[in-house]
Amino acid sequence: MSDVIERRVPRSNPTVNAYRTGVRRGLTSARIQLTTPGEIFGTLVMMGVMITVLVVMSNGDFAGAGVDLGSMGLPGVIAMSVLFGSTMGIVGVLSMDRTNGTLLRSKSVPGGTTGYLVGEMVANILTNLAAAVLMLVVGLIVFDGLEFVSPLRWLLFTAVLVLGMASTMAIGAVLGALISNPKHMGLVMLPVMGLIGISGIFYPLVALPGWVQGIAQVFPLYWYGLGLRASLLPGETAAVEIAGSWRLEWVFVVLGVWAIVGLSLAPKLLSRMARRESGSTLAARRRDVQQQWGV
Repeated sequence: MSDVIERRVPRSNPTVNAYRTGVRRGLTSARIQLTTPGEIFGTLVMMGVMITVLVVMSNGDFAGAGVDLGSMGLPGVIAMSVLFGSTMGIVGVLSMDRTNGTLLRSKSVPGGTTGYLVGEMVANILTNLAAAVLMLVVGLIVFDGLEFVSPLRWLLFTAVLVLGMASTMAIGAVLGALISNPKHMGLVMLPVMGLIGISGIFYPLVALPGWVQGIAQVFPLYWYGLGLRASLLPGETAAVEIAGSWRLEWVFVVLGVWAIVGLSLAPKLLSRMARRESGSTLAARRRDVQQQWGV
């Protein structure tokens, strides 16, 4: 009779299982957000405000553009809404979940931190994708001069939209791992608003001083808007862009670099953040929030 003990081999890879769990969690979270009346109302209100601003801008134009400022601004507004939703959305969720104990609970499960991050990113992608598509449909109905009839333009729009989401979510995940308290959200909000102001969202970047143009081109928002403008506006509109072209190769390079760097750093920073979480730090953070907000 043999006394050899056979080691039990797990049926699935732990990492694959964590990703699978995260995707399921993200799908559930996205379904809740997309069917909650309050969430829907908030999205529609913000979209109505943006469309109204663009309609007002339609009364003006930029020399040589060939389309009015409303049509020129639509791609940038889509990029801005995705940036704001991805970056601030991820930062807000991470900071709140550190305070309510969700992140602490997730690290008690094998692969829980990875599944948690994957779930939040999947939910964020789906909700932002739905908002961006809705904004596009409304824009195509309301504004003249947009060209979105060829499969190549559909493909370009989709590729830029998805890559831009990846880069902005990666930034949000990195910042969220560094923000320890919801009261520090303003430290992220102010730079994001400043970036929106200098990235050529509502007006061509060439109208701004050269040093501002240089700063804007370091960050992904300008390139995100540029790529979406290339997919929606007539080819001659590129004449009012820097260098008189869409520079699509640089759109994908810059957005790709930001996505790769952010997605490489985010899991490491989040794991380090989760390791530092404990019952005592959670209790101290809750007391700090209660004193700060008076709740």
